[in-house]
Amino acid sequence: MSTTIDMPDPTQQCAYCQSRIFDHDPICVRDCNADCGSPTYFCNYACLSAFIDDNDLTIGDSCEWRPDEEGCC
Repeated sequence: MSTTIDMPDPTQQCAYCQSRIFDHDPICVRDCNADCGSPTYFCNYACLSAFIDDNDLTIGDSCEWRPDEEGCC
């Protein structure tokens, strides 16, 4: 299965701060666990990181690090 990505509109706004994404260093994010729905655009990694934190998107989505064991997952 492949996903095609179209170039966003030049006036596309950041999902977090509503700045125009092309005024910065844009990032496109898709949730491909749910049929790769519509992309979400962020103007930079700081806005993506803030969006993740504000929406608690990391809870339960990472491996548990145990420094006394080899490997992570």
